[in-house]
Amino acid sequence: MLLAGNDIEDASIESEVLLRHVLGIDRARLLASLDADISPEQRQLFMKLIARRSKGEPTAYITGHREFYGLDFRVNRHVLIPRPETELLVDKAISLCRENGYLKIADIGTGCGAIAVSMAVNLPSVTIYATDIYTEAVETARQNGVNHSTEDRMTFLRGDLLEPLPEPVDMIIANLPYVRQRDIPDKGPLSYEPAEALNGGEKGLDKIGGLCSGAGNKLKANGTLILEIGQGQGEAVKGILHKYFPSAEIKIEKDLAGIERMATIRLTQQ
Repeated sequence: MLLAGNDIEDASIESEVLLRHVLGIDRARLLASLDADISPEQRQLFMKLIARRSKGEPTAYITGHREFYGLDFRVNRHVLIPRPETELLVDKAISLCRENGYLKIADIGTGCGAIAVSMAVNLPSVTIYATDIYTEAVETARQNGVNHSTEDRMTFLRGDLLEPLPEPVDMIIANLPYVRQRDIPDKGPLSYEPAEALNGGEKGLDKIGGLCSGAGNKLKANGTLILEIGQGQGEAVKGILHKYFPSAEIKIEKDLAGIERMATIRLTQQ
């Protein structure tokens, strides 16, 4: 198999995804029609997509779709591909919103809108600001909001970090660039994703630090800040948060692989 020969993980699954994309059918229909022939045009297109994937281009960019939190999201080369580990942030955010009665949320650096839209779908009483510095990302997020019928409770804003937020909110959630600049690859699947959405500066903490420095003015009393962080960044992020929120409760949590993945603070006083 071409994909397996090019060291593509889960080659059979990826081939199936690409074939279903070409045929425009779901998995159940594919399994029910395994003996059916495909047209020469479909076969030619399928092989073109296989060739693209074998060169390292992520399947999500080839198909223009990625599943996240049980929902289908449109993605393109202007936004990062949503990762399964980020679902941890959504789980935590939804739980805290329900527990504390939060009604206004801000997703900073929204990208394709995966976090913001997933929260809007699961929390029908909240309103959400989704911000990004890049126009193309804001428009992608807006389209995903429309696709999931949540756009009436969402405001999509272009701007850097917290700058476009018009008012304080109950919760700020952010998956900002946290890869160290020297670790950004120039080849492989990650090289297809927008470098500006990965690059966190020399230590991977530039954007996180910038957000934390201004978050106090954009969080309501008893508000919560949730950040996705990278491997080994827990103590450094904890230090940044303690600098700006010395009296807040700070938690660093690990993902299912045991990697530090999430930093959370809850304001106890302003």
